[in-house]
Amino acid sequence: MKFKLLILLLSASLWAETQRIIPLAPSINEVLFALGKGDKIVGNTTYATYPKESQDIEKVGGYFSVSLEKIVSLKPTLVLMQKNNLPLKPKLEKLGIKTEFIKISSLDDIKNSIMKIGALTDAKTEAKTITKDIEKEMQKTKEVLKNKKILIVFGRQFDLKKEVFVSGNSIYFADIIRASGNQNAFSENGTKQPMLSYEGIIATNPDIIYILAHLVKDEEESKKMIQPWLDLPITASKAKTIYVTTKKYAGMPSHRVINFIQDFREVLEDAKSKLTLVQD
Repeated sequence: MKFKLLILLLSASLWAETQRIIPLAPSINEVLFALGKGDKIVGNTTYATYPKESQDIEKVGGYFSVSLEKIVSLKPTLVLMQKNNLPLKPKLEKLGIKTEFIKISSLDDIKNSIMKIGALTDAKTEAKTITKDIEKEMQKTKEVLKNKKILIVFGRQFDLKKEVFVSGNSIYFADIIRASGNQNAFSENGTKQPMLSYEGIIATNPDIIYILAHLVKDEEESKKMIQPWLDLPITASKAKTIYVTTKKYAGMPSHRVINFIQDFREVLEDAKSKLTLVQD
């Protein structure tokens, strides 16, 4: 029995050593590097740019334009994909290529995906360390500020007369808000990407607005983008608790969610005294 177990462990280890992996999402690519498996990646997608080494890896297409032929030519032993690439799964499996679906919608999904990728690549210990670090950072964020309505906005936009994209309640941003002891200012449930009109923003009356806009060029442009929000008759404008982040990792559901949580905590800490002054 011990001999059979040893053989199985050796086989699993050998398989992990000879793996040729293709992640079909930037987030999965990042996790593989974080687990120390970047050298096993033989192909990735156009938007996989972090870490820097990712840029030199063979590209198999974009988000919706992955090439089956290109993937096959790289002779992968494992292809990791998200929902948008699921139609490829049966085609690859028919060719004898192992595929796995990685779900990353919620915060738990992100942690589970790290553990799953760790299990698939013989990096369980590393995966466990990363997920524990995420949990520790989330714990530090609890009760910095409580019972406030927080609106997370996506994109570089200077005109609020147009609808803006915001975080709904089915993705990890809402999980982070809830875990911090606060609530998503956008209260409706649903899986579609929500948008708010000018009137809709006013109706939500958020206490804090956090804008994720990695395409913003500099601090001057950030200030210009914040100005229309400051003109709104909402609590966040009165308290001046409107923030912009230009960090690309802010919208990346990978292990770097830990960086977003740290930044989010800084926002809460800064907003705490400002909101107290408005309420007083």
